[in-house]
Amino acid sequence: MYKQKNVVLNHWLPPFPMVRRGRFLCSETSKFFNQKQTPTHRPIKQVTKSNFSDSLSQLKTQISGSDFVAVSLQKTGSYSSPWHRILPFDTAEIAYLKAKYAAERFQILQFAVCPFSIRADANHYKLIAHPFNFHLFPRDELKLGMPCYSFSCQPSYIASMAKEDFDFNVCIYDGISYLSRAQETAAKHLTGNPVSSNYAVQPSTTRSVADNVFVERIKSRVRNWISACKRSDMRSEDALVSSLRRLILGGEEYGSRPSLNIDVCSERQVQLVFEMVKSHYSNVVPLAITSKGGGTQFVRVVLTSSQEDRELLKKELRNMEEEQSRRLCGFREVIDFISASQKPIVAHNLLNDFTFIHSKFLYPLPPTMDEFTSSLHSAFPDILDVNHLMKEISPLTKYSSLPAATSYLKRNFFAPIKMVIPQKGSMEESKNHGHGVVRISELFAKLCFILRILPQAEYHNPDGPSLKRYTNVFSPDSNNFQDSDEADDISIWTNNPMKISINNLVFLWGFRSGTSAGKLKNLLSKSHNLLSEDHAFDVRLVDNSCAVIVFWKDGLSEWFLDAIDSGDGLRELAAEGMMAAGYDTYKRICESEILGVDLADSLAEFDRISEAHTKEPQEVYWNSDLMINFDDL
Repeated sequence: MYKQKNVVLNHWLPPFPMVRRGRFLCSETSKFFNQKQTPTHRPIKQVTKSNFSDSLSQLKTQISGSDFVAVSLQKTGSYSSPWHRILPFDTAEIAYLKAKYAAERFQILQFAVCPFSIRADANHYKLIAHPFNFHLFPRDELKLGMPCYSFSCQPSYIASMAKEDFDFNVCIYDGISYLSRAQETAAKHLTGNPVSSNYAVQPSTTRSVADNVFVERIKSRVRNWISACKRSDMRSEDALVSSLRRLILGGEEYGSRPSLNIDVCSERQVQLVFEMVKSHYSNVVPLAITSKGGGTQFVRVVLTSSQEDRELLKKELRNMEEEQSRRLCGFREVIDFISASQKPIVAHNLLNDFTFIHSKFLYPLPPTMDEFTSSLHSAFPDILDVNHLMKEISPLTKYSSLPAATSYLKRNFFAPIKMVIPQKGSMEESKNHGHGVVRISELFAKLCFILRILPQAEYHNPDGPSLKRYTNVFSPDSNNFQDSDEADDISIWTNNPMKISINNLVFLWGFRSGTSAGKLKNLLSKSHNLLSEDHAFDVRLVDNSCAVIVFWKDGLSEWFLDAIDSGDGLRELAAEGMMAAGYDTYKRICESEILGVDLADSLAEFDRISEAHTKEPQEVYWNSDLMINFDDL
């Protein structure tokens, strides 16, 4: 049975009982509002490629000793057009698809991290913060085409960064590069570095005759090679004789140790070589050498002189692999440590930020919201969004920025927070960037004070409200409609939350440029008797080219779509060139990622593509000689 989906036009929760700020405050209690450092004087550690190693060790220490970790991103953009933003009528799935679209196109240039703890004193909360701001740039240091070939920039974001004296030269030349976990795995195969004896040997299966012949041949070759190595150690040989012996036996040197390369034709043969070596030769260490195209090129067996030498070789291999991983992952080592710490993460705009984090540092974004949340939860079990906490106090959707939300709390609630930043920073650092992460930490502390939540390391207060209920909430928050001329329109969409079926929404385009939502609603009301009834529908502009209509009566949206298509009953609208589409078309546009500048163009283009698919397929000429072979580049 088909289950009808619903969307919430606005999110609102009744306010939690609070102590609002009033005139009774004396100077003794209100002084905490004036004690905090201004954003331009907060010492935030600025981290680039040149001081990354030292700063990383400091950050790890602070994360280990803190209860929470706040994160804030500075990106090159978040949307390419107004309708690309997450809108109130977007389902959770569509909100994710829009966030995914942005994360795959824009880039992170700054990643601020702030480990912090909150301690409750007699009449205030004490916030102990350790902010770091990492400057990033996706530089292809390994010449492998990773982490990315190109990325998009939103002009308003770049202009805003320039006004804040963002140093683009430092970003490009001294920014820290990185690879995601998926890219690191691919890079290891492409660079052809050895894999130590940790090669995953699958459980043995029944061997075929060919397997037994291969194993006996390799066993005999390894035995003769070991005997030759021992004989050469017992007597001194001429250099020419020694070279001829290595040439005949196929032996080489791996550092100061003798080694032998064994050619293999499949992963099955790799497994057989590892099994044979581990069961018959305790002083031999097998290594799988990967090819640049992926897969195992050959197995190299290394002869050790003793058990101690064998353990020393394994340690050297582990150190080499760790050094290679650090060189490949770059800044992602910060992400991996935050993930390993299992500390609750505090963010602002959770869905937008963590689609970026997942895409850039973990794995490519999956196609659905459920797969995304499952993958993200495995890396970060608990994430708190201050936007969701603010909804417990008041419907603050209009306070989309951190300064506006903090200002609202300061005007309306008594929340004394004493902030302490133990680390010292230079004047140059205090004037730099990354202050958003401190604001997030401070706002979180204020909200916890107002909601009477005492944050602890396990973020659970047995004597009061728990933060558990606020974790991992990926609901759309935005309310970014264009302003309407009609006050009733605003009240319907913002102050009267209603849950409606997505089938009751219709997208309308083709009206004259500059038409307001009020004028469009008046025009529709006069076009037919069914639309002239009071409270039959409402209209809001999505962008300058398209409007969304919500019909309050079931079945009216289907009639409207049929009337527009056929022209019966709505001839005046059809004559003016107006067109309409249901929510399903809007959903398929977001799924197909045909996100044009104007929603109207995307809807029209989708109709053209749908019509083209119904026609007979066209033919093209294929010429292999004119195709680019990327393997040759």
